Amino acid sequence: MKTLPKIFVHFQNTDLKNRIRLTAKGTIDDLKANSIILEEGLELLLDDDDDLSTVGVVHFSEEEKIWVAIIDWNSL
Repeated sequence: MKTLPKIFVHFQNTDLKNRIRLTAKGTIDDLKANSIILEEGLELLLDDDDDLSTVGVVHFSEEEKIWVAIIDWNSL
């Protein structure tokens, strides 16, 4: 099993399609600290530094012009 890069996210910071916006300060800090460059289809371990964690697949939101992560909400 491969190890996925872990980044902080706010699970409440969602767009209208219920995707996690990857725009929080903690998210940006983790991306920079781990030299992660976002690209379509990249899998990341999303974590809220509390008790929630799940795998997300990175996608670029054309509507908002930002990177988001698609998750399976049932896995939380």
